Amino acid sequence: MTWALFWEWFIKALILIFTLLIGFGYLTWYERRFLARIQVRIGPNRAGPQGLMQWMADAVKLIFKEELTPANVYKLVFFLSPIVTMVPSIVIAAVIPWGTSFQLGGRTIHLYLADINVGVIYLMSIASIAVYGIVLAGWSSNNKYAMMGGLRSTAQIISYELTLGLMFVTAILMGNSMSLVDIVEAQKGMWFAAIQPVGYLLFFIATLAEVNRHPFDMPEAEQELTAGYHTEYSGMKFALFFMAEYQKMIVVSMIGATLFLGGYREFWFLKDTFLSVDRAWFLGPAYLFIKVVVLLGIMIWVRASWPRIRYDRLMGLGWKILIPLSLAVVFITAVGILLAEMFNPLWIWIVLPVSLLVGLLAVMVVYRDLRRKAYERA
Repeated sequence: MTWALFWEWFIKALILIFTLLIGFGYLTWYERRFLARIQVRIGPNRAGPQGLMQWMADAVKLIFKEELTPANVYKLVFFLSPIVTMVPSIVIAAVIPWGTSFQLGGRTIHLYLADINVGVIYLMSIASIAVYGIVLAGWSSNNKYAMMGGLRSTAQIISYELTLGLMFVTAILMGNSMSLVDIVEAQKGMWFAAIQPVGYLLFFIATLAEVNRHPFDMPEAEQELTAGYHTEYSGMKFALFFMAEYQKMIVVSMIGATLFLGGYREFWFLKDTFLSVDRAWFLGPAYLFIKVVVLLGIMIWVRASWPRIRYDRLMGLGWKILIPLSLAVVFITAVGILLAEMFNPLWIWIVLPVSLLVGLLAVMVVYRDLRRKAYERA
């Protein structure tokens, strides 16, 4: 390793870390202002212009707030749990490409920290680690409400990670690679979400459950668990859980944009214009930023619009509906790719109507089940 390569990695790592840390702060502002607009109110508007410095005021408050540690907690695990939850939310972004490469001082600078040939497996493995911090936080708190939140998180993550993993398989099949850079470049002609919209919808639902976002925020259900697994945390320890959740929102949006929405690539109809990333490398991070902001807005919109569903229905949706539908989506995608390779590349488009049909059947099954239960209660 040369010093030039070391400093390149070091600078890119700093850019990645500070982007996520600052992005967390402005995401809280974005959510509060967006929710306020939906609910016809003002939202934060005092600290800084349009309330842009509100997150800094909250950070200062949490830094100087007294940290309380209950007497009967398992102190070492209680202390380490926020760190175990926080670190994966940053480390997981190492393999996500932000843009194409460019030349600087005779060197080729790649806009990603690492391009490993099993990048998708890396994402799945790191994403699975964060749940340990939540479970250990609930267990070490020696509090029944916190413990219940940790157990709920375990069951929820196991259920919805199966769907998430199958959607990773769908992206791997369509991109013919497990490298995220190769998957992005494979979408130069058309985004995978246009070919397989049901697969992307399933991916989006699974990521909502992965980051404990509404309506899958059962581990933190305030009405039942008084904040769930982090009930006993305060000060900066609570802030680390808070930061981890919002940073995971940013990261899963980046992953979703990378796997299904072309990542740093331009819209497919701009590929031969002056707005193409191939002609202007600096547009890559801008395109990725726009897609991430839109996806985060949809997450916030879902929070403002959907009620929290009952826990048994949450688990039933994961095991009875999403997993069978995910298996069907993977099968349909594989058949479409096989037909495209054997006969004509246009056969890949058969995936779109067949997937929509299967998704519609799944919606009808859910609707019929809900109507039957409502009739039984009546």
